[in-house]
Amino acid sequence: MGKAKAGHVGEPKAAKAADTVGAGVTESSATAATKKRRRRKQRNGKAAADTDAQRSSSGGGGEAPPAALAKYTRGTPLSKLDLLEDRKLRATLQRTEKTSREAQTRAARAEVLLPSAAGFLEADEGTTERTYHFSQTDIGREVDRSTAAKQFSLDLPQFGPYALAYTRNGRHLLLGGARGHVAAFDWQAPRNARPPTELHVRESVRDVTWLHNDQMFAVAQRKYAYIYDATGAELHCLRSHVEPNRLAFLPYHFLLVSAGAAGWLKYQDTSTGQLVAELRTRLGPCDALAHNPRNAIVHAGHANGTVTLWSPNLSTPLVKLLAHRAPVRALAVDAEGRYMVTAGADAQVRVWDVRTYRELHAYRTAAPVVDVALSQRGALALAHGAHVQVWADALRTKAAAPHLNHLVAGGGAGARVHRLAFCPFEDFLGVGHAGGVESLVVPGAGEANFDALEANPFETKKQRQEHEVKMLLEKVQPHLISLDPDAVGRVDRAPQETIAAERKLAWEANQGEAAGQEFQPKYKMRGKSSSMRRFLRKEANIVDGNRIKLREKLEKAKMERAVAAGHIKEEKKVKTALDRFKRV
Repeated sequence: MGKAKAGHVGEPKAAKAADTVGAGVTESSATAATKKRRRRKQRNGKAAADTDAQRSSSGGGGEAPPAALAKYTRGTPLSKLDLLEDRKLRATLQRTEKTSREAQTRAARAEVLLPSAAGFLEADEGTTERTYHFSQTDIGREVDRSTAAKQFSLDLPQFGPYALAYTRNGRHLLLGGARGHVAAFDWQAPRNARPPTELHVRESVRDVTWLHNDQMFAVAQRKYAYIYDATGAELHCLRSHVEPNRLAFLPYHFLLVSAGAAGWLKYQDTSTGQLVAELRTRLGPCDALAHNPRNAIVHAGHANGTVTLWSPNLSTPLVKLLAHRAPVRALAVDAEGRYMVTAGADAQVRVWDVRTYRELHAYRTAAPVVDVALSQRGALALAHGAHVQVWADALRTKAAAPHLNHLVAGGGAGARVHRLAFCPFEDFLGVGHAGGVESLVVPGAGEANFDALEANPFETKKQRQEHEVKMLLEKVQPHLISLDPDAVGRVDRAPQETIAAERKLAWEANQGEAAGQEFQPKYKMRGKSSSMRRFLRKEANIVDGNRIKLREKLEKAKMERAVAAGHIKEEKKVKTALDRFKRV
C-alpha cells in the first residue's frame, strides 16, 4: 500500500503516451495531496485538544465559574439577531457579541491570578461584642507575625505634630515635623536594613509629599517649598511657592500643586521645572487640598465653607460648591474619583457624589474633625482631638456605627492628632500626632492585589529606573486636564443647530447681556488656517537672493512681452560716447 501511494496507481510505469501519463499524474497527485492535508488536520486537531486539556487542568481554560461570569458581565446580550435583514450589520453585531463573551470568560478565568484576598474584622455572632470595642493590642494578637511586626509607635514629642505621606506603592513613609524634622525610610523593611533619610530644615514644616517615586520628595516649609532627594540633599528651592500650607502631586502629569496662605494655587512641572499656572482663588488661605485621581482636578477647601475644583487651564474654578456653614478643615477623594468627603468646623462630615455634586449623607462627630483619609477599598478615617475613627463602607451607604476606634496614647494635648494617611496595598493607617507617629492595623483597608506595571511594592532598582522612564514617556500634558477625561478624542455627533445653541449659551454665560452685544457665530473656512497656508505665509516674508533674481527675471520677461505686444512703447536710449565699444 505504501508503494502504491508513492507511485502512480493503475498506470504502467513504462507508458510514454502523454495523455495517459498526464491523466495518471494529475489524479494521483490530487489524491495524495488530499490525504496529506487530512493527516495534517488530524495532527493539528489532536495538538489543539492536548493544549486545551492542559489549559483546563491548569485553570487557564475550561468553563469559568458562574459567579465569576456574573461579576464580569457586560450588559444584556443582544437577541434575535437572525431577524435582521442587513447581513453586514448582523455579522458585525454577532462578532461584537462573540468578542464580549470571550472577554467576559477570559476575565473570569484570570481570577486565578489574583490569589490574595482582602482582610476583614468581624465580631462573634450572637453576642453583644462590636468591632469598635477591639483595641490595637487585641488585633495584633490575632493577625500574622509579619503584619504584627509592622505595628509601631514613634515617640517624637520634641518635633511634633507630624504630617506624613506614603509612596504610591506603599513601600516608603515620609514624615515631616512642624518644628523642622523630616525623615524618609522604608517602613516595611527589617529593622536596620537601610538607614533612614533624616534631616532638620531649621524652620517650620507644614506638609510633605512624595513625587513620582521614592527618590524625591517635597516639603512645604515656612517661607518656600523645597524638593529633596533620597539622601536628604536639597535639589530645588521653589521660590514661586510662597508660604505653602498644603501640597499635592499629580503623578501622571508630573505636577506639584501647592496652596498658599495668600490664597494662590501654584502648578509646578517637576520634570521640566516650568511653572505651569498661578491661580488666585480670592477666598483667603487654603488649609484643605486634595486631587481627584481620575481626572487630576484639584479640590480646595476654604474658610467660607466652599469647596472649589480647579484645573491649570482656567483662572476661575470649574465648580464652586457650598459644603459647610463653617470653614472646611479637611477633604479627601476616593481612589475611583466618584466620592468626596469634606469635614468642617461645624463638626459635620459630609459625603458627596462628585458626578452630580450632591450630598449623599452626613456624619456628626463629638468635635470638629481635623483630617480625613480614604483607603483604596473605601474605608473612611476621621480624627478629632486624640481620637481616631474608621468607618467601613461609609461612602455608598450611611454606616450606623464606626468600624474601629483608637485613642492615641496619653489622650491629652500632647497626643492631639494632626494628619492621617492610609498605606496603599496594606491594611495600615498612619497617624501623625503631636507626640510622634503611629501605625494602626485596619483589616480590609488596602487593595489585596496590585498591578506591577502601575505600582509595584517589590520593585528592584532596575525596575524603578525603567518605570521612571516609562512615566516620562507617557506623561500627560497639563492642557488635557478637564472634568471629563473621556472627552479627549471624542467626536461631537450632535447636529449643527445643537452645537450652535450650545456655543451661544456658553458665550452668554461668559459675556453676559450687560455688554450690549449680540452673539455672532463664527464659521471656519476650510484651507484658510491649514498648516500649509501658515507655512507659505511665513515663507513669503523671507528675503532670499535666488528669489530676488527670479523675481527680476520674471519682471523683465513680462516687460518684454508687453513691448512686443505693443502695450508699452520702448523707450529710446540716448547714445553715449561709450556705445562705440558695445559689441553687436
